[in-house]
Amino acid sequence: MFASRVGTERSPNNVLRSFRSVLAKTDLDPKEWTPREMRHSFVSLLSDSGVPLEEISRLVGHAGTIVTEKVYRKQIRPVLLAGAETMDEIFAEQATDG
Repeated sequence: MFASRVGTERSPNNVLRSFRSVLAKTDLDPKEWTPREMRHSFVSLLSDSGVPLEEISRLVGHAGTIVTEKVYRKQIRPVLLAGAETMDEIFAEQATDG
């Protein structure tokens, strides 16, 4: 939910109008961006930077990781792959030590 200056709920059209007004002051094309794309970009950037899934979930307002994993599965794939690669390294080290 987005609040107005006086604390009341803003309609989706008002949010989009304000969002486009901000984008108009940048090099981004306001017709190509929506708050949703920005949210996905936010998750992607955090994921690509190695931020843990639990932290990403909290930052986007999810109570747990399940919704984050379902909605943003493409964006969080690098984090999940990093975990799998780490496990491969751990087991490879144990195999050579043992």
